Amino acid sequence: MQSQQKYPQTLSLEFFPPRTDEGMVKLKSTIEALGVIQPEYVSVTYGAGGTTQERTVETVEFIQNETLFEAAPHLTCIGATKQSIAQLLDTYQQMGIRRIVALRGDMPSGMMDPGEFKYASDLVRFIRETTGDTFKLEVAAYPETHPQARNCDEGIKHFKTKVDAGADEAITQYFFNVDSYLYFIDSCEKAGIDLPIVPGIMPITNYEQLIRFSAMCGAEVPRWLKCRLESFEDDIDSLRAFGQEFITTLSQRLLDAGAPGLHFYSMNQVHPTLEIAQALTLHNPRNPK
Repeated sequence: MQSQQKYPQTLSLEFFPPRTDEGMVKLKSTIEALGVIQPEYVSVTYGAGGTTQERTVETVEFIQNETLFEAAPHLTCIGATKQSIAQLLDTYQQMGIRRIVALRGDMPSGMMDPGEFKYASDLVRFIRETTGDTFKLEVAAYPETHPQARNCDEGIKHFKTKVDAGADEAITQYFFNVDSYLYFIDSCEKAGIDLPIVPGIMPITNYEQLIRFSAMCGAEVPRWLKCRLESFEDDIDSLRAFGQEFITTLSQRLLDAGAPGLHFYSMNQVHPTLEIAQALTLHNPRNPK
C-alpha cells in the first residue's frame, strides 16, 4: 500500500442524470445537501452510447456553475466517433471542466461494432492527443478483475495500458472485501503502476437492487453478506442500519490501510452517503473536515 499512502485522502461523489425535470430538481437538492462532506469533485454518469448525454451535460453545467464543487463528467467511447468526442471535449472546456472520468462503457444490446474506440485506453490516448493536459483523467479499476478479463494478470495488463495512455487517477468498481483491494494494489505496485487508486463505495439500502447491480457489473457479494441481508426480509430499516454499519466499517478499514480517499456511488440519495461519510476519519485529508 506504499504507493497509495503518499496521496491525500479525499471524498468524491457520483450521480446519474435523472430522466425527468422533477428528478433534476431532487438531484440538485441532493448535491447541495451532500456538500457538507466537502467532496473533491462530483462525477456524473453517461449512458451507453451517450443515451443520457443531454441530461449529463445539463447536470454537469449545474454543478460547475451553481455549486462550490468541481464537476467531473463521465465520458464513454463505445459507439462514439472521434468527432463526437471532440465536440464534447470542446463543450466541457468551454464550461471550465478540468476533470473527466474516461470509460469504455457497455456495449448496447444488438451492437456488434464498438466504433472508432475499442478500449478505454483508446479514449484516454485520444483525449491526451487532442487536449494535452487540459483535463485530469480518471479511469476505472477492477479489484475483483474486469468481468471480461480472462484472469487477474490480464486485468492488470489492461489497466496498465490505460495508465500508460495518460490516466491521472483511478476509481475502482465497488467491492465488499477489503482484501480484494489490498491484493489489487499489491499487483499494481509489482507491475510498476503508480497513481491514486480510489476505492468505490456502494451504500447498501436495497437488497434486490444491490444483487441486480452486482450481477451486471461483476462485483462479488459474499455469500455470508447475502444471507445476512436476506434475513431482514421486509424489515427495511434494519437492513439499512446493518448496511450503514457494515459499509462504514469497510470504508474506515480502507482509509486506515492508506487508501487515497473514497468515491461514493450515491445513487442520487442523501442520507446513506452522508451518514457514512460523516462517521469516517480521514488521516491526511486535503480538505480537513
